Parts: sequence; structure tokens; C-alpha cells
Amino acid sequence: MYSNFAANRMKQICIAASALLLLSTLFARGSGLGDEVIVIYNSRLPESKQLAEYYAHKRGIPSDQVFGFELNTELAMSRSEFRTSLQKPLAKLLESRKLWRLGTQIVRGTNGAAQRVEYKVMESKIRYAVLCYGVPASINPEQNFKEPGLDKLRPEMRRDEAAVDTELALLPMIEENLPLAGPLRNPVFTATNPAAFHPTNGVLMVTRLDGPTVAIARGLVDKALEAETNGLWGRTYFDIRGIMDPGYKPGDDWIRIASEVCQRLGFEMELDQKPETFPPEFPMSQIAVYCGWYDFNVSGPFTRPEVEFMPGAFAYHLHSYSGANIRSATNFWVGPLLAKGATITMGCVTEPYLGTTPQVGLFLARFLYQRMTFGEAAYAAQPVLSWQTTIIGDPLYCPFRQTPQQLHEHLQAIHSPLIEWSHLRVVDLNLSSGAPPRVGATYLESLDLTKKSAVLSEKLADLYESLGKPASAIETYEHALNLSPTPQQKVRLRLKLADKLTESNLDQKACEDYLSLLRENPDYPNKLEIYRKMLPLAQKLGNTADVARYSELIRLLTPPPPTNTPPAEMKGKGEVRSAKDAVRGSSVP
Repeated sequence: MYSNFAANRMKQICIAASALLLLSTLFARGSGLGDEVIVIYNSRLPESKQLAEYYAHKRGIPSDQVFGFELNTELAMSRSEFRTSLQKPLAKLLESRKLWRLGTQIVRGTNGAAQRVEYKVMESKIRYAVLCYGVPASINPEQNFKEPGLDKLRPEMRRDEAAVDTELALLPMIEENLPLAGPLRNPVFTATNPAAFHPTNGVLMVTRLDGPTVAIARGLVDKALEAETNGLWGRTYFDIRGIMDPGYKPGDDWIRIASEVCQRLGFEMELDQKPETFPPEFPMSQIAVYCGWYDFNVSGPFTRPEVEFMPGAFAYHLHSYSGANIRSATNFWVGPLLAKGATITMGCVTEPYLGTTPQVGLFLARFLYQRMTFGEAAYAAQPVLSWQTTIIGDPLYCPFRQTPQQLHEHLQAIHSPLIEWSHLRVVDLNLSSGAPPRVGATYLESLDLTKKSAVLSEKLADLYESLGKPASAIETYEHALNLSPTPQQKVRLRLKLADKLTESNLDQKACEDYLSLLRENPDYPNKLEIYRKMLPLAQKLGNTADVARYSELIRLLTPPPPTNTPPAEMKGKGEVRSAKDAVRGSSVP
């Protein structure tokens, strides 16, 4: 498949080639999907219209499928405004423009007898709706809200607030007078056939181009297109809590499944199983995928001035209020992740309860393995609609439109430095298929590119470490440090190298490596831990001055004992233990 496979001594690498060829046999999606999209902007904001026109131009969306509505310019709208200024006018436009056709359908029971008549979308030229920056993100609850059957719901579900995105997704069922309180079952949840995601099945896939600024929202388009052209590459990071409480464990399970999907597809994967989230000093480099949960506000590595998101990256943090203010670059999670460079994300505008949040493992399986569009994968992962999830990003985004072989050949043809990641994926596919580390090491040793690539050299050093070759690992980590690694990759390389030097009793070199890390990163968030590692090295070397200095720095940097305050749990998470407990029955199939 790749040229190096021809060598007889590389026969075992064909394990990875076979895996890549298997992926390439999955359905490939065409890029000419613009006709299936409508774009909605707030006509009170010129920048909203400009974004809509920009997106329509980039995706080849007909100009008569770009609609402006006069909406308020706040983050939220009332239920009345949603109904009269957006929902009903849009439905009327779609019918008058002949973008879809409504009609009646008899729904029959299991015995074949007519059960009810539905008035729904019978034909549709569109499948997606994109809301642009300036369109409100949430619907406020009505005061004194009442509707029939409200008393049959759990008390916490007797409310009608919702995210605009997943409320508008049920526009094809507008004539069915669906209940407003609580969530409604998503008829395409877990669907595997892209054809199922269609207004004739009751769902319009609604996402938004949004974020703290209109420039950030516009960037979501550009980064998605870049990743479609050159691939989604990088490393993946997953942060679970190691929790066993059955009310919360599903959150861990979904993220763990997501990590397994990425590992099987040949991504470098890091799984943190400690109760705490990734700490600020964690060297999170070249991020393709991040999934975590538990923290109320953006934290850890994402609070740094620069975060190394790769073009097309997906980032998701599960919390009740992760999307409470998508236009804030500092509060909650959705806005900050977009501000730091993520291309697609999801979040909750208010309390959803765990069982009704997106199942991120299912999302990544559909998005990365089955190569669905972002819109399809996002809606396949939503247990419910008419609830609290907001979905941010270009719904047409599909980073694996090309087969792995086509993408590799494309990167070679344009001499892209991203080709290193394609080779890395070959190695990781081998490892995930059960090949021994020596196979990957042999492959990397055969590539001239490895000597020039910090990414491949780091992987080769890791393999040497696993093969019990510490001297080779040290030499290769040192070589990688001289190949222009990214700032956070360089931190990780320094930490790995220092550990290996210490294990090999090269104490002076280990101290020098730690000092280099601190010089290169004067704002390193956990200097205390570095000095704690340097102190015993200085003691072994008999450097009394350094011992005194490191001891004093440790004393000054050690924080006072923490107070016994309870953790900021996700409000109400776990009270609803599954989507079934929370979802109200409706005419949605």
C-alpha cells in the first residue's frame, strides 16, 4: 500500500495495510452536499449575514437557501420568539420554496389497523440547517408553564427550556404539536445508515457556526475544509474519573469507548483514569480529539495561552452547563474550547441529566470509523431532542472522505509534513492489531523521514523503551528534541528523557534536562514537582548548594493543606440513570 511495504523484511507491516484497506471499503461520502443545507442568520447583525454567505460560498450552498430572520441579539430567546420569529416562518419558507413537502401519513399498529394520522414531511431536498453566529442558542423557560400530561413527568422534567439547535431539529414534526416539557426520543439515535438522517424520518440535522467571536465561528469552516483536504491528524486524550457509582458510571463508559475507537483506528491515545481532570502541566500536544468530564469551568491544559489543537479537532467536556454561554472565551467549556482552536464540539445549555447527554463513544464510532458527516454522527449520538444539547461546527465536515491510501498519496504528492502522521498511524494500527513493538520499530527505522520527524522519532524512542533498550530510547529522545517539536511535545520529550536518564543513573544529565525544561518553559505550571524530582538527584550527586536551593524552593512552592470542601459535582447528574427514565413518550417514532 505504501512504498515501504514492498520490502520483504517489512512483511509484517501488511497487518496495518490490511486494516487501512478495510477502512477504505467503508462507504465514502461525496463532498457535494451543499444542496442539502439551509443556512440561517440573524438579519439584525451584519456579521451574521456575512458568515452565512461565507459558509454558503465555501460549501456551494444555493443562495436561495440562505435565510435571514429578525431575532434578538442575546444568547437566549423566549419560547414565544422562537415560535413566531424562527420556527414557524422557517417551516413556511421551506414549503413555499419547495425545499420540502408536507403531507399526511397513516401510522398503523402492529395488527395492521390504522392507529393515527400524521401530518409530516413527505419529501425533502434538504437534510441540514446551519445556524450562524448571532442566532440565539437557547430557549428560556416560560413562566407558569403548563401543558396536558405535565403531572406524569418526573418533577425535574416539568420544564420547557431547550437548546435552539435540538429543538429546531424536530421542525419536520411541527404539525404534530409535540409536547414541550422534557426531552423527546430521537428517532435516529444509534442509526447506522446515513439515509436515515432525513426530515422524512422526523429530524432536520441542525448545528451552528458559533463561538466567542464571529472570527472564531468563521474559522470553524476553514479548519473543517483543511482537515477534509489533508486529514485529521494528531493525538487523542481521554479523561475519565474511574467512578463505579452506577448513576455516574455511564459517563466514564462512553468516554472509555471513545478512547478504544481512536486507538483501534491508529491514533496515539492517552487515557487518564484518575478522579481529577488533566492537570495544567500535562503536555497535551497536537490534539486531534479530547474528551473529558466533571469540571464546571475550563481547566487544566486548556487554560494555557496556547493550546495545540490540530485543524479539524473535536473537543468535548461533559458537564451540565458546558454550553451555558457559547460566546464566552473564559467560562464553562464550549466557548473556551472553540476559542483555543477546536473545530467541532457539543455542550449543554443547562441541566440535561446524564442519561440525555450525547454518547461520545457512539459519536466517534460514527464519525471516525463509519465516516459519517459531523451532523450525522452528532445526531446518531443524541438519545433525545427538544432538550439541552447544542452542536457546534460545520455539519458537512467529514475528515475521512478520502481513503487512507488516497490521503497518504495526496500528502506525498504535495510534500506535506503531515505525512509523518500517516506513517505513525501505520505503526499504531499494527500495535492495536497485536503486532509486537519490534515490527513498528523496524518500520520506523526503515524510513528516512524518521530521522527528520520529531513525531516519528518520539514514537521510535517509545518503542525502544518498550523493547528494553534504554540507551537507544535516550539517544532517540535526545534526537527528537533537536527536530523542532511543538512546545508541548517538547515538554513531554523532556519529561520522558529525564525519567529514562534517572532510571539509567545518569543523574547529572537528568538534572540538566530538568533545568532545560524550566528554562524553556518559565511559566511551567508545576515547578514544585520538578524540584521534587531534582532534589534526590542533587543529593546523590553531593551538590550541597543545589540541595539547599531545591529544598528552599520546594518549601516556598508547597501549598498549604487543602480545606475539606466537597467537590463541585455536576448538579443532578446521575439522578436520571438512563435516557429511558427521562424521555417523554411522543408521536416521534
